Amino acid sequence: MLVYKKIAMPNIFSSLKNAYQLFKHVDLRQLDALAKKVDLPKMVETISSLDEKQLQGMMKMIGGSGKKKEFPPIEGDFYRLGDEALNEEDRALQLKVRAFLEKEVKPIVNHYWNRAEFPFEIIPKLAELNICGLTYKGYGCPGKSNLMEGILAMEMARIDTSISTFFGVQSGLAMGSIYLCGSEEQKRQWLPAMQQFKTIGAFGLTEPEVGSAAAGGLTTTCKKVGEKWVLNGQKKWIGNATFADILIIWARSEDDGEVKGFIVKKDNPGFAVSKMEDKMALRIVQNGIITLSNCEVEESDRLQHANSFKDTAKVLQMTRAGVAWQAVGCARGAYENALDYTRTRKQFGKPIASFQLIQNHLVEMLSNLTAMQTLCFRLSQLQDQGLLKDEHASLAKVFCSLRTRDVVSKAREVMGGNGILLEYNVARFVADAEAIYSYEGTKEINTLIVGRAITGYSAFV
Repeated sequence: MLVYKKIAMPNIFSSLKNAYQLFKHVDLRQLDALAKKVDLPKMVETISSLDEKQLQGMMKMIGGSGKKKEFPPIEGDFYRLGDEALNEEDRALQLKVRAFLEKEVKPIVNHYWNRAEFPFEIIPKLAELNICGLTYKGYGCPGKSNLMEGILAMEMARIDTSISTFFGVQSGLAMGSIYLCGSEEQKRQWLPAMQQFKTIGAFGLTEPEVGSAAAGGLTTTCKKVGEKWVLNGQKKWIGNATFADILIIWARSEDDGEVKGFIVKKDNPGFAVSKMEDKMALRIVQNGIITLSNCEVEESDRLQHANSFKDTAKVLQMTRAGVAWQAVGCARGAYENALDYTRTRKQFGKPIASFQLIQNHLVEMLSNLTAMQTLCFRLSQLQDQGLLKDEHASLAKVFCSLRTRDVVSKAREVMGGNGILLEYNVARFVADAEAIYSYEGTKEINTLIVGRAITGYSAFV
């Protein structure tokens, strides 16, 4: 008995000491409330039976470690392709453009998208970046790589596809038409002002009844009358049309049947434009229906090197690669916003990012996004090497627009009902992905372009 007492007494005192320390930190009212909800003795017994590893796991689950969780950065470029492909100067430019978009565009874009209005206040700020006409040499243009241009298209679409589209029409389609098909005099006259956004351009090819069949079915006509050309017809879906200073209009000659290009000024007699309303996608882009009624154009405003649709196609090939990069940006914006949301949104007491099904969706999104990025990197490399063909651009457009649809759908899914609200910055991407899927050649037409290249048979023309 004496031995027992000698052993037990220190244990009792130790237990009392531990209990005292425990009760110093326990709110008795909370303890009483808890006792009414659960069997406290049973809970204590159960917890006491856990081993050290199980206890550590339980404490981690309830946040008992006391350590603030450090998250990996939100980064859509998972393979760090930008780090490898860009030199120090171009990487700095990429980050400069990203910072501009985050500061100047992201805070206002939902407002303008919702109202289908254009934020004209950003145009002078865009000009200051000196990135318009990025790949052209001379005329105030930077003369950088097609890869760099693609990456910047992605950066813009990562924040908003509408702004990226506005920029693409100005820098790619409108300026590109003059750069590839204009005379030296026309280039000197228009490109420097367009590079600084002092002159806004648009590109008029698509018609109310002619989209994919533009190569052989343009109904807008042109006819040489004296020293002028007379244009008649309509154009539809023309981005920037409502406020553009000049518009590149493509029309079929009544004399030789060939497609020719014209620089049409907004104040030309016989020119009229009306804004298209009630769009579900690219709502910031001001698309217009152009009506040409005996619209007179000077010979000096005819694109001197645009003599057939093959010349038009050169412009489209160049810009189609940019649309593939837009798809990457749209998907990346949706993925990064969705990932950020899953870290802060809690259900069942835990961030939903910790759920297996959510992680599965996120990884699938990232897989598609990474595949799209690597494809577009190679596409731009081919372009810089002078090896780009129609089928290369078409394959990228098909694949990326399809995968973008999948990415934005899963981004909305992981956000639940909040995914359809503009304030959570995914709904825009979901809607805008539909426009990317269709413009610059539908999935079907681009598929057939690739099919013709690999089989030797044309299934459409």
